[in-house]
Amino acid sequence: PSFALERKKHPADLTREMLHDRSWRGETFKAYNLVPGAGAMPSGGHVHPLLKVRQQFRETFLQLGFAEMPTNNFVESGFWNFDTLIQPQMHPARDAHDTFFMKTPSHANRAPEDYVERVKTMHEVGGHGSIGHQYAWKRAEADKNILRTHTTAVSARCLHKLAQDGFRPAKYFSIDRVFRNEAVDRTHLAEFHQVEGVICDRNLTLGDLIGVLHQFFARLGMTQLRFKPAFNPYTEPSMEIFAYHPMLKKWVEVGNSGMFRPEMMLPMGMPEDVNVIAWGLSLERPTMIMYGIDNIRDLFGSKMQLGSVKNNPFCRLGLIEQAETVRATQ
Repeated sequence: PSFALERKKHPADLTREMLHDRSWRGETFKAYNLVPGAGAMPSGGHVHPLLKVRQQFRETFLQLGFAEMPTNNFVESGFWNFDTLIQPQMHPARDAHDTFFMKTPSHANRAPEDYVERVKTMHEVGGHGSIGHQYAWKRAEADKNILRTHTTAVSARCLHKLAQDGFRPAKYFSIDRVFRNEAVDRTHLAEFHQVEGVICDRNLTLGDLIGVLHQFFARLGMTQLRFKPAFNPYTEPSMEIFAYHPMLKKWVEVGNSGMFRPEMMLPMGMPEDVNVIAWGLSLERPTMIMYGIDNIRDLFGSKMQLGSVKNNPFCRLGLIEQAETVRATQ
């Protein structure tokens, strides 16, 4: 370094005054500290485990040619959430102990009036071989605003629009939040996420549904599936889906499925030879299994530790060999 009788403080920045009086020409500026590793590491964002698993589900659907449905309506009318699915108004799921009802606004229903009348007729007297539910359907009950209890309300809206725009074969999916008035414990929350897939085409059968489920779950690494007959208000036939978990060494229920009833499809304006197959599952359950979490409150909510968000491992859902997928679907 240059010798000097006095210690001089070198400027670190080029200022406006230096530029104005041109004093910068004779200045010796302080050198930049570019030592490798010096300074604090920048704090970057971290992806929540639910969002990692959600993205893998979304990519799986897109790879299979599905289109994503708009899921921005957290608040739905009882009509779209229940009535259009031919779920009777006296069903226990429509009680206050299972569903969150809105206070303001408490009522709203912008469904086309002709469609509302067809749904009402199907509830009261049936049609096309069905006798309906044989009760007096109430418009006031259908107009109540609720927090949606399932994303099937989104599927109903999209299928109705598809029928009105002119039927064409379609494949849809949705992944978003739903709400239920349930007691919070280690496996249940009042708010959770639902994954749903829907295929609409002519002359679909239960065999088509089983084949699609094998193909879908094989891409998620679940190649051993079993099906159990079940009951759903708006699907017939219906099946629960079980997959063998090699780490837990047991069969685990992973979802529900079925074919939408004609009583739901025909009032929408769908042709009589059109069938719709659908399946749904939660987002939380596979995430908990994958990341070894046994209490859902440690995954989602105020008890979630920020450290676990920062340090959770890479999501391997769906990263299986193509040969396994082909073998599982043969």
